[in-house]
Amino acid sequence: MTPDYGLARGAAPNRQTGDSGDNTASKHSPLVSTRASREHSSMTTSLIAPTFADVQAARARIAPHIAVTPLIHSPALDAAAGGRVLLKAEVLQHTGSFKLRGALNRLLQIDEEARPRGVVAYSSGNHAQAVAYSATLLGMPSVIVMPKDAPAIKVERTRAFGADVVLYDRYTEDRVAIGGAIARERGAVVVPPFEDPHIIAGQGTLVLEALEQASQRGETVDQILVPCGGGGLTAGSALAAEGVAPGIKVHPVEPVNFDDMVRSLELGYRVANEPGHRSICDAIVTDIPGELTFSINQPRVGRGLRMTDDQALKAIAFAVRELKLVIEPGGAAALTALLNGQIETAGKTTLVVVSGGNIDPAILARAVSA
Repeated sequence: MTPDYGLARGAAPNRQTGDSGDNTASKHSPLVSTRASREHSSMTTSLIAPTFADVQAARARIAPHIAVTPLIHSPALDAAAGGRVLLKAEVLQHTGSFKLRGALNRLLQIDEEARPRGVVAYSSGNHAQAVAYSATLLGMPSVIVMPKDAPAIKVERTRAFGADVVLYDRYTEDRVAIGGAIARERGAVVVPPFEDPHIIAGQGTLVLEALEQASQRGETVDQILVPCGGGGLTAGSALAAEGVAPGIKVHPVEPVNFDDMVRSLELGYRVANEPGHRSICDAIVTDIPGELTFSINQPRVGRGLRMTDDQALKAIAFAVRELKLVIEPGGAAALTALLNGQIETAGKTTLVVVSGGNIDPAILARAVSA
């Protein structure tokens, strides 16, 4: 049972929120998230956006602790996409997703005297595992607030990485209130999923690394597709691409009904998703784009793309069959959009980020048996 940390959500909308979290709506938004307002209204106004130099510094900082994941070229993928494709296989990262990059960059900058008090995070799985792994690596205790309906494999792995897991009901309880109460009680540092400049800079190292790998092969990347939830990976990718080759556009990809970043980019201000929908793409299901992440993404990224759960299942099956990679639904979003012709690829080299591989075994079985 979840400890009583004053966690009732009261009148807050019952919006499903995934690994990336959620945020507060713009004053122009027709859909205002009460929970999101609580989550970031007190912190985003003081945040300073990271720069390309911060991404470069993060790369050096985390380098001793992460895997340099492969950049894969597959003739079968080229044929299916109708153009040249380079696949960044972040599924092979420690903890199974890109989230380790941001978590490590954040935790490595916590003062030595504060480390014994530990860290607190909230996540449906990938950020949870990344923070737990990073904390244990650095000798810090960690508490992770996770929804009761998170994939069992993610909860198990988070515990295995050394974290104390507190479960909550995402539809009736407020994870931010729970996490905040625990942090105050312990004097711990809260590590948000995406709305943090150190997290964003860390995530940007993925695309910085991929572009360097492509350059070493004599490849010139024309466009980049990334899965998008709260926008941290998208923002970091956009900063990295801008710093290396300003002409490259980053395209965020989201599930239909959870396309808050795509719609926000189209409208020019942040909007929230309608409540009541579900998706198997738990890692990128969010309520509304981050205030900080949107401010970075709006002037930099290209057109947003959408995909469906059924399309994601087919992309997962393709990855298993043709690429010998296991990808979770949210991590397969960019690959899904590519395979479904959501963007022109002919005569171009497209970098596709597969961001995570922590898939529920039942969903994997469903995908490969279809």
